[in-house]
Amino acid sequence: MMDVNEIRQYLPHRYPFLLVDRVIELNLNESIIAYKNITINEPYFDGHFPNHPIFPGVLIIEAMAQAAGILGFKTMDKKPEDGSIYYFVGSDKARFKRPVVPGDRLQLEAKIVTEKRGIWKFECRATVDGELACSATILCADRKI
Repeated sequence: MMDVNEIRQYLPHRYPFLLVDRVIELNLNESIIAYKNITINEPYFDGHFPNHPIFPGVLIIEAMAQAAGILGFKTMDKKPEDGSIYYFVGSDKARFKRPVVPGDRLQLEAKIVTEKRGIWKFECRATVDGELACSATILCADRKI
């Protein structure tokens, strides 16, 4: 289990782009389960369907990539402060199945598929109350900064 203070050690993102609130399960070299609480007071709701607020799909993808990034960093036993950055470099097969709205708890799941020369491939899912909101294959690259 990781709280937001520990998460901030593994992700360089900060408000409003830190999209993982808590890690509830982490299996090195395997998988992660984390979540993001969706609240109405986040800045993107002012402009993204303001009369019918929906969490932007691109941010669901980013949240899944951040969860995958935590899994990658923890598996490699690295942190951004060590001079490493974990770039989100691609997504494939992204599908959105339901809108995510304020009040939802977005559960983020990532599983390592492969790693070759610093390029990691993850199968990711985002759910709300067990219902699939989004799925995608996410690619990340570990690079020195």
